[in-house]
Formats: sequence, C-alpha cells, structure tokens
Amino acid sequence: LILIGGFVQLLAGFLAFRKYDHLGGTAFLTFSALWSSYGATRIIGHLVNIGVGNSEGFTAGSIAFLVLNAFLIILASSFNVVLLCMTLAMELLTICFLLFTLENLPLPFEIVMLSIFSIICFYGATASLANSMFGKDLMMMGPPLFTAESSEKDTEDPLPCICPKSHCTSGLRTIAGLLNTGAVCGVPTDTVYALAASCKHPEAIEKVYRIKDRPQEKPICIFISNLDQLRAAAPPISPLLWEFMENVYPGGIGCIIKKGEWLKKLGVGAGYSRVGTQDSIMIRVPDLTVLVHLIDMTGPLAITSANPSGEVDSTHHDMVISRLGHKLEGVLCDGESDEVVASTVVNCTKFDESGITIVREGCIPAGKVMQIFESVKNR
Repeated sequence: LILIGGFVQLLAGFLAFRKYDHLGGTAFLTFSALWSSYGATRIIGHLVNIGVGNSEGFTAGSIAFLVLNAFLIILASSFNVVLLCMTLAMELLTICFLLFTLENLPLPFEIVMLSIFSIICFYGATASLANSMFGKDLMMMGPPLFTAESSEKDTEDPLPCICPKSHCTSGLRTIAGLLNTGAVCGVPTDTVYALAASCKHPEAIEKVYRIKDRPQEKPICIFISNLDQLRAAAPPISPLLWEFMENVYPGGIGCIIKKGEWLKKLGVGAGYSRVGTQDSIMIRVPDLTVLVHLIDMTGPLAITSANPSGEVDSTHHDMVISRLGHKLEGVLCDGESDEVVASTVVNCTKFDESGITIVREGCIPAGKVMQIFESVKNR
C-alpha cells in the first residue's frame, strides 16, 4: 500500500508539472515524499530502534513538512476543494508523524487520519491523472474556496502605444499603415530591435533623432528587403562589390557605399537628405522574414537601434515599450531578438582602391567579414 500510494502521488505530480500546474505538482510530490517517509518509518521504526532518544532527525523532518504544507494549504484554497482537503489531511497526517517520532501517537487517531488521508489522496490523485491524461474535467475537483477579485487599481496599465504581434498579418499591416503615414515605430530586426521611419517622410526621420536624443552628426542607415531592389536602382557599384554584397546580404552586415541620385529610384524620396551623410549611405538587407515583408509594404525604412543614445540595445519588445513606448506610435512585438548586439558596419566606399574598413564590429566578427572579402577578391 505504501509503495502504491507513493507511486500514484509521484505520477500525479509529474503529470501536473507537465501541464504547468506547478502548485498541484508540488503538492503531489510532497504528498508522495510524506506518504513514503511516514509509511516506511512507521513500519520499520521499531525494527531499527527509532525512539525518543534517537529520532531528532525524523522529528525535525516532520516539523519541516508541517511548515511546507501550511503554505500549500493557503495556496490550495484558491485552486479547488479537493486540493484543499488533501493539504488539510496531509497536515493532520504530518502531526501523526510528529507524534510517532515522540512515541506519543494514539492508535485510534492514527487509524482515522490514515483512512481520511488515503481516501482523499487516492481520489485527488486519480482525478488529477484522469483529467491530465484526457485533457477534460472527468472527475470533479470543486471550486476554489476564495478568488482574488482584481480592482481597477490592480489591472495592468494600458500600453503606451499600439503593440500588435509580428506573426499576425493584421499586425504587419497596422505597423505598415502607421509608417506610411509618417509615424515612428519599434520593429524587430535580425539583430536587435530598431526604430523605423519611412524614407518618404523626412519629418519622421527627424522625430527619430528627438526620440533617441541622437546627435545630428550621427547618420541613419536604410533597410531594403532584397538586393534586387538595389540592382533596379542601378547605383555605380563595381562587379567586385556586387559579389561582396551577394555574400553578406541578407544578414547582420551593413555596407556603406557612395550616395547618389540613384537612391531616389530606390524609393528613398523626400528623406534623401536625412539618411546617411552628404556623401555616403549605409544599406542593409535584414535576414528576418517579418521585417522583409514590412519593408515590402512600406518601401525603404530609415533604421536605428531602439534605445536612448548611449544606452544598451533593446533585445525584447518589452524593453522598447518600457523605454520608448510613450514616444512611439507603435511597436511590432516579436519576442526575444536573435542577437544581443547590433550589426557590423563595413565601409565599402573605396572597395576597389583600398578594400574595406570595419567601422563597427557587431554580431558578425570582423575576421569573418575580412575572410569574405578576401575570398571574393581572390575569385
């Protein structure tokens, strides 16, 4: 009976944990430990001469069970009646255990407590097993004794901006609609989260500078969805540089190239003077499907990391919302970012004359970038 009871409780505990019922799992595993400990000690106690003089460890253990189970009683009262009854019966059984270690346990009291505990535990374990295995409430567990009613003060504060999920088409359309009307939004990238503004709206790019407190002398790059867009704009790029870009796009490497009127063919439009420097522009093709789809809906986006200037990058949409959400019109929520640092920036303006220069080492090591360059050059 001891082995069967302990095993049933143990099995019920593991199934409860698999269903993410952490309280039920903790309760059943604790019941299993107590059931086995009490039963084994009760049976072999006299055989191994456990008495008043040498049972301090068992006495301390039973007291620890009492304290632990007191917390379980409080928690169980907000779950269901069966779990509450089980924890109450367990408390009484633990008292039996304590009295046994002190050799002061009345036999009738022990029989009654064991009977009550066995009936409730076997019902609770059987109900939990059946409900967990079939995913339905086949056996009644009863309502909670009390529920905490949330007041208006306890409700979560409303989000400071529109925050749709990235996996929803409606979410993408919402953020695209905001960007196309001149809004600034937080978006995921294949590295860290970024602030995005449409290149068709120079006033939105200006707003990005104000939101971040970004120094005006620091240029903002642009993201496009694929290299074919760049080819259609026909920038004056050598075949060698084209081959280099084919090897690094899409990905966490941004290439700085010479600026020109070809940017307007790319779709930069009115934002021409607000992206890059007077002579150069950094272009990146991200390796993130959701962002590529977004760019297809909006055209090229002016992009910079979504953090106040000088602070660490944002690696989760919650960080963007909490730090800058009150200044943004929307944040496209995509969970954890793929990287914890920004992209690697490579100066390619003198690609054919003197090669490339690493302006900023980010998620792609400088050594790997140089290896790609050497491979392209050798071919």
